[in-house]
Amino acid sequence: MGAGVGNARGLQECAQSRQFLMAIGALRTLRKAGRRVPEDVAVVGFDDIEATAYTAPALTSVRGPVADQAIATVHLLLGLIEGGPGEPVVIPHELVVREST
Repeated sequence: MGAGVGNARGLQECAQSRQFLMAIGALRTLRKAGRRVPEDVAVVGFDDIEATAYTAPALTSVRGPVADQAIATVHLLLGLIEGGPGEPVVIPHELVVREST
């Protein structure tokens, strides 16, 4: 999981996961620890698969164009193989806000 942000009381406010299953685990672990999502901790996943809308609470997620990511990765790798500099690529993503934030 990613880094959290502390508030004035020193409580963890945010948990971010790059994988849906890790975010689901975070929701479960937080619930078992008595932490309320999103009241105590906001949780955000990355990949926005369909199941994120059906978690409890529904998981806020970052949605990115998978096909564009794959194409950019292939172009980057081909450029590196050919001795290129490996230019950075920025692919727009969308934050899909649900109940976990």
